[in-house]
Amino acid sequence: MAGGKAKGLDLFNALGHPMRRRVLREMLDASEEISPRELAVTLSEQLSALSYHVRVLAECGAIELVRTERIRGSTQHFYRPAVRADWALAALESDQEPPGAKGRSPGEESP
Repeated sequence: MAGGKAKGLDLFNALGHPMRRRVLREMLDASEEISPRELAVTLSEQLSALSYHVRVLAECGAIELVRTERIRGSTQHFYRPAVRADWALAALESDQEPPGAKGRSPGEESP
């Protein structure tokens, strides 16, 4: 493990943040590559914060850069999921909120 942490440990740490799990789940559900700008709109998050989380996911190998494109004077990056670890995919699947659960307090019954 010369040169730093193992990639699996980096992925484990990266997936410790709920926003990164949301981003990765959204990317896994997308039918094609997606940009941080598109993710920000879809997830109703600020682009600056979302871009940070995308960089973390790219650095640990959970996603990969597919292409870049010049759009209105800036360069957009497009990514696709690259996570292959069964434990990570299982964690993402089990972490999803049930339909209608958003906004409820833990333990609160549905109407």
